[in-house]
Amino acid sequence: MKQPQRPRVPRRALDGVLLLDKGLGLSSNDALVRAKRLFLAQKAGHTGTLDPLASGLLPLCFGEATKFSQDLLEADKTYEATMRLGIRTTTGDAEGEVLETHPVDVGVPEVEAALARFRGPISQVPPMYSALKRDGKPLYEYARAGQVVERAAREVTIHALELLGAALPDVTFRVTCSKGTYVRTLAEDIGSALGCGAHLVALRRTGVGALTLEHAVTLEALDAMDSAARDTCLRPVDALLSTFPVMRLGAVEAKRFLQGQRLRLADLPPVPVRSEHQAGPDESIDTRVRVYRDEDGALLGVARAENGVLAPERLVVTAPVSA
Repeated sequence: MKQPQRPRVPRRALDGVLLLDKGLGLSSNDALVRAKRLFLAQKAGHTGTLDPLASGLLPLCFGEATKFSQDLLEADKTYEATMRLGIRTTTGDAEGEVLETHPVDVGVPEVEAALARFRGPISQVPPMYSALKRDGKPLYEYARAGQVVERAAREVTIHALELLGAALPDVTFRVTCSKGTYVRTLAEDIGSALGCGAHLVALRRTGVGALTLEHAVTLEALDAMDSAARDTCLRPVDALLSTFPVMRLGAVEAKRFLQGQRLRLADLPPVPVRSEHQAGPDESIDTRVRVYRDEDGALLGVARAENGVLAPERLVVTAPVSA
């Protein structure tokens, strides 16, 4: 006898940003699926993957916030990591097989000096165990088949690199880096500079752009909440845009903006300065801005203000259009 199908739980049109503290062993996509199910959200996406072996900040976007997730993909990231000197592995982390072992004949001063060499712009060769593709196939598939393919070095920037502790052979550091930086590779390269090799044993992401772990929540904590409490964990859509200068429009200009029209900056009426990042109708502006309607503070979207024109880039369709 055919079992009756369970009634489908209706999904919600939900807009906002969840700062998730992802646990170890969980892929970014699995974390997204679980969060989407908990919130009964119609639409959700993440802002760049975080390896299963890494924990920490994974911003998740719901509804209209997904339009701005690309901005976090491009953002700098901050990590706290622990590397173990004296051992190189096939993957650059603790999951790989040991390739080489070397005595660790260095102290904290040598470690500090090595870290200093990796601050600023550096070149990195992407690891074989990565999702980068060659001829349509991820590099890790070649690596699992025992093949090594040539990879071009890429330029990345290490904005900050700080020693947090050294219980040799383990070294813990904090790094803020540009997009595309592999912390596993950074650990390996520091180990090579020290002459003993190294691999990564722990990695935790603590920052993505201006977002931090301070108000992040785990899946386990969300699961224990009721729906109302869970919703309070969502931050507004513009949490993704906090570093953008602000521009506020009057009702007429806001309506035209939401219709996708370009506005002359010189024609925009002056608005009260309500933020230290406030942008005004200045012909010299050349930047991306977040745009609000002045009368009710509604986020309208993101625009580029350049060459005397405010050009809409991404619009928030849930922003009500005033008459």
